[in-house]
Amino acid sequence: MANDIPEMDPRSTVLLTVECQRGVVGPDAALPELATAARASGTLAHIAELVAAAHAADVQVVHAVAERRPDGRGAGRNARLFRAAERLPVRQLAGSTAVRVAEPIPVDDADLVVRRLHGLSPLAGTELDALLRNLGCRTLVVTGVSANVAIPNAVFDAVNLGYTAVVPTDAIAGVPADYTAAMIRHTLAYVATLTTTEALVRGWRRPRRGVTPA
Repeated sequence: MANDIPEMDPRSTVLLTVECQRGVVGPDAALPELATAARASGTLAHIAELVAAAHAADVQVVHAVAERRPDGRGAGRNARLFRAAERLPVRQLAGSTAVRVAEPIPVDDADLVVRRLHGLSPLAGTELDALLRNLGCRTLVVTGVSANVAIPNAVFDAVNLGYTAVVPTDAIAGVPADYTAAMIRHTLAYVATLTTTEALVRGWRRPRRGVTPA
């Protein structure tokens, strides 16, 4: 399930990874079912491939991380998900290993990490929108977890803010797997350009007009 994507200028494209942190998709994750889905489906491997290709093509990479203070200050309790997170055995505490980008995703010195203490979206109420505009971003490639909550939030927010959202469908995961497929088909397909990891990597490796390969 993918659409042909136009050639994307690396100078105006940003690759976003959403909550690809050890406490969410790592071996000791707070939500083992989601972590298993992300790894078993190949989603994490695809994200790692995309990040490596973005680094090689000079596409800016941003990692969006959800975390909380040990005292919980600033965190919301206005949703069942937030209240449940307080009781999980693995907590996404600022400065802990749980909020580090999970293997096998490579992190480069040029990557930006945006951390949020509240909310469901990496864009709403964070500095990410301002950073994207300062970077000259027009196209935002959204990857990560979960297809249940954070990914659709990120895509909707990106579209509402005027960005073109691109979703590689094999680089997002949620639970159960059939829900992810249904959400892509019946929701994201209407607001985002759907593609695959292979298509994006191939496009980023393709020599651009006026650029002579070394």
